[in-house]
Amino acid sequence: MTTGFTVFGTAIGPCGLAWRDDVVIGTSLPDGGAAGLRARLAQRFPDAVEGPPPAPVRAAVDGIVALLAGAREDLASVRLDLTDVPEFNRRAYEIARTIPPGKTLTYGDIAHRLGMPGSAQAVGQAMGNNPFPIVVPCHRVMAAGGKDGGFSARGGVATKRRMLVIEGALADEPTLF
Repeated sequence: MTTGFTVFGTAIGPCGLAWRDDVVIGTSLPDGGAAGLRARLAQRFPDAVEGPPPAPVRAAVDGIVALLAGAREDLASVRLDLTDVPEFNRRAYEIARTIPPGKTLTYGDIAHRLGMPGSAQAVGQAMGNNPFPIVVPCHRVMAAGGKDGGFSARGGVATKRRMLVIEGALADEPTLF
C-alpha cells in the first residue's frame, strides 16, 4: 500500500492532498506557507511520503487547481476514503458533494435532505470536521438566510467567501482597502 502526500499551488495559496493507493485520504486548504503545510500533512499522515501522486490522484489535484482558478470543475468523482468518517458526517458530505460550483445550500437544507430537520447544528459540526475540504465543498454550505456561518480553515470566513467569489456564488464585494 502506497501512502503519499503532495503540496501544490492554487489561486488561494498552497493546498495539500494525501492519498493511499489511488484514493484520497485527506486534503488541506492553505494554512500559512508550503513548508508549514508539509509539516502538518506529515504529522496528520505519518506513514505518508511526499511525492508525485498516481494518475487518479493527480486528476484530483488538477481539478482542485482548476476549481480554485474559477473553472466550474466537478470533483464529485474523486474517490475518498471515508472509513474513519462517522455515518452522519458521511451522509452530510455526500449531500454537500452534490452542490455544484457557484451554488450553495444551508446547513438546514442539508439537514432536511438527510431527513433530519432540526439537525442543522450537527451538519455544521460535520462540515467543521471535514477531512476533505474543497473535494467535499463545505465552503458551499451556509448558515440560515445565506449568512456565512463558520469556517474552520485558516482565514476562517474570509477564506470561505474568497472561494465562493471565485466560484461565482457570491458577488465580489469591494473593500475599503
